[in-house]
Amino acid sequence: MNRLLKPFFFFVSFFMFFAAARANISMPEIFSGNMVLQQNSDVKIWGWAKPGEPVKLSADWLNSEIETKADNQGTWSLQLKTPKAGGPYTVRLKGFNEIVFENVLIGEVWLCSGQSNMEWSANSGITNKEEAIARADYPEIRLFTVSHSTAKYPQNHCAGEWKVCTPATMREFSAIGYFFGKRLKEALDVPIGLINSSWGGTPAEAWMPEEVIMEDDFLKKAASEQKPVPWGPVEPARIYNSMIAPLVPFQMAGAIWYQGEGNTINPYAYKELLETLITSWRKDWNNDFPFYFAQIAPYKYGDNYTGVEVRDEQRQALELKNTGMVILSDIGDTTDIHPKNKLDAGIRFANMALNRHYNVIDVEDSGPLFKAMAVDKNKAVISFTLPKDYIQLIKKCRALKLPAAMAFFILPKPKLKEKLWY
Repeated sequence: MNRLLKPFFFFVSFFMFFAAARANISMPEIFSGNMVLQQNSDVKIWGWAKPGEPVKLSADWLNSEIETKADNQGTWSLQLKTPKAGGPYTVRLKGFNEIVFENVLIGEVWLCSGQSNMEWSANSGITNKEEAIARADYPEIRLFTVSHSTAKYPQNHCAGEWKVCTPATMREFSAIGYFFGKRLKEALDVPIGLINSSWGGTPAEAWMPEEVIMEDDFLKKAASEQKPVPWGPVEPARIYNSMIAPLVPFQMAGAIWYQGEGNTINPYAYKELLETLITSWRKDWNNDFPFYFAQIAPYKYGDNYTGVEVRDEQRQALELKNTGMVILSDIGDTTDIHPKNKLDAGIRFANMALNRHYNVIDVEDSGPLFKAMAVDKNKAVISFTLPKDYIQLIKKCRALKLPAAMAFFILPKPKLKEKLWY
């Protein structure tokens, strides 16, 4: 080697060694510019670095930096207190390198998940496609779509990025998720962050940790009935590992879920599957957040009854606390497994959240639910669980010796702080 080149190669080698010795802090993709952080919360911020590397965080609303060090595994986390809704803010993290997140908002964050009816975008075809896309200019709504991926074991990373809601970004986002967020934005007047993690044609088994299925003989048997399909995984946890686990424990207000068509192969187990999914997610986040799910719309599934069975199993899952079921039977299409009316579906999800979680509207957000059936000679007597206002009025009618049906005529109109439908 030329003696003149030796010092050069020595310098390059030394520089490369020195650089390798100084690791850079890094973070999962759910943290980026344009993101929304949950308001009035202790938000966990986490990532990776060289063991022992100091990590400092500053944000526009903080009076001073907060700091920590990476542990001996090269992981670190910080608890960041967020103020009430507002922004935009800048968030900075410093280790041996610096990460800067611009245009950060503080508001309400929701996870939108499920299969194709949740994934279905405006661009895929909805009844009001052109108008909805053209009007989707909401700088304070932010959209994050988790890219499809699978894994046998829980992952730290997922592909995706936060985007400002514009006609160009909304057109490829979940239509139900967008209409849900738009309604929340107009009613609450705070920034809204929507995380879309959905995959068409996938069963519930793929969306929950493997151990919760394998440790339960009933769920294990039900999961074994899933058959391989060409469009996505059906095995337990394959989607959870890569599209849910990387989001934990990003702070959020709650989750909405539209799935069930992928379980018409084992409908008898859907109540237990859905309850287990909800419970496992809440355990992951250490938060009993609201979980609202859509009752699948009528469609000609494998036979005349499997769809009905799934819908009834979904109804029974309401036994789990802090859940709600959005009814879609009146806006479905028995000839299309993807009903085009995503506007009303999104609004119904939002009205449930506004009524039950945020308490800004006062309205019955669910109709009567089946309670029991009894056969009396040649008659079937069906009883329902009615919304609380109807029950109170029926009791009043009986006290006045009026027919109970009069309750439906004297029921007052809902008291609304915001418009219910638009």
